[in-house]
Amino acid sequence: MDDEPQRKIPTHEVTYGRLRDMVMFGVLAPGQPVTIQGLIRDLDAGMTPVREAIRRLTAEGALSLQDNRRVTVPRMTPHLFEQLVHARLAIEPKLAELAAPRVTPALITRMTEIDAGIEPAIRAGDVQAYLRLNHAFHFALYQAAGATVLEDITHGLWLRFGPSLRVVLGRYIESGLPDRHAEALEAMRAGDGAALAQAVRDDILQGVEQVRASLGVGEG
Repeated sequence: MDDEPQRKIPTHEVTYGRLRDMVMFGVLAPGQPVTIQGLIRDLDAGMTPVREAIRRLTAEGALSLQDNRRVTVPRMTPHLFEQLVHARLAIEPKLAELAAPRVTPALITRMTEIDAGIEPAIRAGDVQAYLRLNHAFHFALYQAAGATVLEDITHGLWLRFGPSLRVVLGRYIESGLPDRHAEALEAMRAGDGAALAQAVRDDILQGVEQVRASLGVGEG
């Protein structure tokens, strides 16, 4: 009914979303132990929803439970990294290809506005803002594909890839990053699905090479 109050999002879902974002967007660094009590304070949530969020993110590989009181974001290993790269390169260009016929002027406008915030974030050295905007740009496109299974898988891949990208960007963001998003937007305006898929692939590879180089010297 029209006068029925809007359904409230359950507290455990809100807490899970907030903790997931802390992992994905670099609030928690890989290898940095945090206490459950600290998370309760930071998330402004109770023990039960925080423990449930930790349980879910541990099952997804985004957190590691050290003991009953501390958790950490796992450090990236070369073996895990190469698996994530393989999966991202297989799925995300396909999502872009599927999205291409469904691109609308409104979507292009929205993604252009998101992209406009990325350069200022880079200039300011704001890694968390960059990661949030980069995520928003990609998933605005991926949602247009209407391929919910592939999109859900991609969310999981970003959750495990993001923390290491945060570490690398913290070192290299001041040197500037090539703007592969401009190529994607150009392909969208042209209605060129193949070019859009290639732009997404090139954008992924840009981050991949930075993390791979970092892993090669024992970072990330």
